[in-house]
Amino acid sequence: MATGTLYVLRSRSTHPTIAAHRELIHKIGITGSSVEARIAGAADDATYLLAGVDVVATYKLYDINRPRLEALIHRVLDSVRFDAKIPDRFGKLVRPREWFMVPLHIIDEIVGRIGDGTLAGMTYDPASVMLCRKRNEPA
Repeated sequence: MATGTLYVLRSRSTHPTIAAHRELIHKIGITGSSVEARIAGAADDATYLLAGVDVVATYKLYDINRPRLEALIHRVLDSVRFDAKIPDRFGKLVRPREWFMVPLHIIDEIVGRIGDGTLAGMTYDPASVMLCRKRNEPA
């Protein structure tokens, strides 16, 4: 039974840092509704860097706990979390936490590892541009 969709977005922001790294900066999230409904109004939401977004990839999820899977993916990519502070519509600085500086092929590998059950215990190493086993994790 389908339990949700993992989606990968790319920002259309004209902010110089985002524009310079557009091919690497991706929002990775999971929704139980449609991706279109989830991103409606993105240009007015600090979560989406106050800009429109392009859907880069979607993956259907089956029999999965969405919050746990999303937390696992974000832990794997924590070393490349895109740290931005965006003022919301009230001027309060917001730090969107689901944006990462990671190439799309690594996201595809993460999805593959979700499917074969080998993602737990992995981390992304930006220096080698590879997923690798965390230190002190059994193989």
